[in-house]
Amino acid sequence: MTHTPHFNQAGEAHMIDVGTKAITQRVAVTEGFIEMQPETLRLIIAGEHKKGDVLAVARLAGIMASKKTSDLIPLCHPLPITHVEVNLTPEPDNHRVRCQATVKTNGQTGVEMEALTATQIALLTIYDMCKGVDRGMVIQSVQLLKKDGGKSGHWQR
Repeated sequence: MTHTPHFNQAGEAHMIDVGTKAITQRVAVTEGFIEMQPETLRLIIAGEHKKGDVLAVARLAGIMASKKTSDLIPLCHPLPITHVEVNLTPEPDNHRVRCQATVKTNGQTGVEMEALTATQIALLTIYDMCKGVDRGMVIQSVQLLKKDGGKSGHWQR
């Protein structure tokens, strides 16, 4: 069996010891999309959805989710997040909403999982709020765009 960081020599899952790593500023940026019927997007943009401001609720859900990532993903470390930004941009030509999340910390491990969680949960919140009018929505292309910090430095898609 190939040794990977989340498995010990016996092949058992374990949390990586980051205690000896340097504290550096860590940043991760992710994106994802939710595609929907044109009328669903029109309701969101016009603020006419009966459940309220869909994008405001989704933005808050994404922020909150980033702070709970270690509660959701078993081997993630709890991190002192210093900044979370969730931008939701309607793209009428593509009948979708783009979510971009940026998460920062000063710590010993990266915030990629926190940014990915923020993006996923923001998009899931849009789905939840709009499923009554459009069950065919599709969440797609959730991905890391870039990360900075730590031993591996800068990475960009």
